[in-house]
Amino acid sequence: MNELLWFGFAIVNFGLFLFAYKWFGKTGIFCWIAIATVLANVQVTKSITLFGINATLGNIMYGTIFLATDALNELFGPKEAKKAVLMGFFVLVVTMAVMQLALLFQPNDQDFAQDSLTTIFGFLPRIALASMTAFLMSQFFDVTIFQKIRRRWPDNRYLWLRNNGSTFLSQLLDTLIFVPIAFVGVYSLDIVFQIFISTYIIKIIVALLDTPCLYLIKTIKPL
Repeated sequence: MNELLWFGFAIVNFGLFLFAYKWFGKTGIFCWIAIATVLANVQVTKSITLFGINATLGNIMYGTIFLATDALNELFGPKEAKKAVLMGFFVLVVTMAVMQLALLFQPNDQDFAQDSLTTIFGFLPRIALASMTAFLMSQFFDVTIFQKIRRRWPDNRYLWLRNNGSTFLSQLLDTLIFVPIAFVGVYSLDIVFQIFISTYIIKIIVALLDTPCLYLIKTIKPL
């Protein structure tokens, strides 16, 4: 069921992203990056088995951030894409800081959420450190590579090359940075290696699946 659910989950994520652009235009893409940055870093704490290997859950949501910055890059230029990357970084820093302070409050006898919040957000600083480092480096790298490919092949028929070429390389960089920081010492090395391989493979699949969305978004006229 995980595999079927995963593909359905991808369709839902891409559909909501397109809906955000249709209804809110460029602002919708910025909002999506803020939403996806938080949710991806929460989801990544959940470990699942996918296609017979160990994986983390946040790869689809995180992959949509690359789709969003590529869309901004294509439609509005690299300046807007870089602004969105910085906004996503700011959202992640604020989430980490605010939730760490929230966990310091002593719960009363009626509280039922503290343990759950601690499980999720108590792990977040390490995830956030890994994510912030990987996010900034890979996203700015993605914006740069996208523009380099676009200058060489500017025609719309090469949009797939700009999207996939930049994303494949930047997601590799992201995975090389994120997985060791986030999971070495938390899981055994063989599990960390499986997570690295599965994470990158899944990111590639997500990148291939999101390519039609990038073509489609160029045909959408925001309300």
